[in-house]
Amino acid sequence: MVQPIALLSVYDKANLLDLAQGLSKAGVRLLGSGGTAKKIREAGIVIEDVADITKAPEMLGGRVKTLHPAVHGGILARSIPSDEQDLNAQGISPISIVVCNLYPFTSTISKPGCTIADAVEEIDIGGVTLLRAAAKNHERVSILSDPADYAEFLSAWEKGQGDVGQSLRSKLALKAFEMTATYDETISAYFREQYASAELPKEKLAGSVQRIALRYGANPHQKPAEAFVTDGALPFKVLCGSPGYINLLDALNSYSLVKELKEALSLPAAASFKHVSPAGAAVGLALDETEKKVYGVDDLKEPLTPLACAYARARGADRMSSFGDFIALSDPCDLATARIISREVSDGIIAPGYTPEALDVLSKKKAGKYCVLEIDPAYTPSEIETKQVYGISLRQKRNNAKIDAQLFSNLVTVNKELPNSALTDLILATLALKYTQSNSVAYAFHGAIIGIGAGQQSRIHCTRLAGSKADIWWLRHHPRVLALPFKKGVKRADKANAIDLFVSGEVLEGAEKDAWTALFSEDEAGLAAIKELTEEEKKDWGKKLDDVACSSDAFFPFPDNVHRARRSGVKYLAAPSGSVMDQECIKAADEHGIVFAHTSLRLFHH
Repeated sequence: MVQPIALLSVYDKANLLDLAQGLSKAGVRLLGSGGTAKKIREAGIVIEDVADITKAPEMLGGRVKTLHPAVHGGILARSIPSDEQDLNAQGISPISIVVCNLYPFTSTISKPGCTIADAVEEIDIGGVTLLRAAAKNHERVSILSDPADYAEFLSAWEKGQGDVGQSLRSKLALKAFEMTATYDETISAYFREQYASAELPKEKLAGSVQRIALRYGANPHQKPAEAFVTDGALPFKVLCGSPGYINLLDALNSYSLVKELKEALSLPAAASFKHVSPAGAAVGLALDETEKKVYGVDDLKEPLTPLACAYARARGADRMSSFGDFIALSDPCDLATARIISREVSDGIIAPGYTPEALDVLSKKKAGKYCVLEIDPAYTPSEIETKQVYGISLRQKRNNAKIDAQLFSNLVTVNKELPNSALTDLILATLALKYTQSNSVAYAFHGAIIGIGAGQQSRIHCTRLAGSKADIWWLRHHPRVLALPFKKGVKRADKANAIDLFVSGEVLEGAEKDAWTALFSEDEAGLAAIKELTEEEKKDWGKKLDDVACSSDAFFPFPDNVHRARRSGVKYLAAPSGSVMDQECIKAADEHGIVFAHTSLRLFHH
């Protein structure tokens, strides 16, 4: 029987002597490099130097020790005749066990005053090569990269009389691959920060910018924070301002939404995002005179482009929620759209380009600190996405499900009349759900989201929340609301808040009521105009809203969702099937004459 050989080359020498002693007693021939061999030999355990088989001394200050065919031939050789012939021809013995861990790169770069030269010296070459070679050939070779595994390995070796079994070798190989992956990521992250920061002078950049530092993470105490890619350059450029962590979450999610909307409907699209969910989204259908008043763009002198109409609709879906939004546009931002944005309280914008006039307007917003991002429209993200929660990495295929007219072809109600306008609204509502924190329900009308319920644990609460927002949106069209006599100079945000209070019927008292009343003309006609809308007036007006589309990111568990949706003018409904109450929901839809499509596509987003 050929004597098994173990190669030991470690930086972390924890448990090393116990392992070496156990292997030696089991009849394993030990080979070691540098300090590893010295420590084992000083403990009275017989070990040979790697140089004894390579016939080459350690050189370059220890940079080259194990990088030799005598070592890697012995590790990589398979149990097949051709490989065995090669080993015999070169006088190389197979190596069955490799014990290796790496230079402490992480602790080195964490030390105060660490230089790039210091970091470079702690980049392990031979160790990573040993780990990868042994792990690659784990059908035959055992790779021990973690001192915590030594005792288990020795026990298995003894029980198996020299064969620890494929299961253990596989587990050890995976751990070695994870170690090299983490090690490489730590090194690349360090040099990404050193050489690929957008804050460095251009001549010091390592090619395309792969990383930008962020002010902080989700909260100010979460520092440091960064955005980066591991392949190529970042797909966006910062033209103005400085994006934060949440800004980028909103920007990238919202751009994904408007890009898909444009592809699905062949219309310019816009989204207003807040805290990783859309407050509004819309496509560029023309605005009539009433809509211009509702959306607060009736005073603009220049013509509204389709893109400007899309953003006016998106921002106007829920003006309270859109306060301080992040904007996404499917098309290059034009001057008309920039004019609208310049008047709103907003954190930033992402678009595939800007006309010079539009960029000039936006770059002056917030005294030049307004965040303007330009994204490459040709960028395609990886098929696999990874996120980390509590130190645990989660990985999944990116949600690349296509949402088009075919998705709504399974009409399960008696009424099957689905006009193109309703189909457009169902596509819009469903695509919005794809990028809304679940559970979620969305209402759409005339190419715009008019109500969205996001992140609720109960489906009916999503439906109610979205419906109540749709009701408020529709009340803003009431003639009495459009005629509210605001004083000259009242800010747009104050108008939005005042209108919201007016249509919601919230009871105001004392100083709060005085502050609200002070926004309006104080003559007799003005005071009469702000008289509260009665419940009867609201009810009568609400009946005039019809042909609304509603979509759900998962099935409706009870028909109460259908009944609540109809109260807000829903005539077209879409949701996946799969509930034990599907038939009851269909029955409820039939009672209201609703067209109901079962989609077979769940769209949870977290």
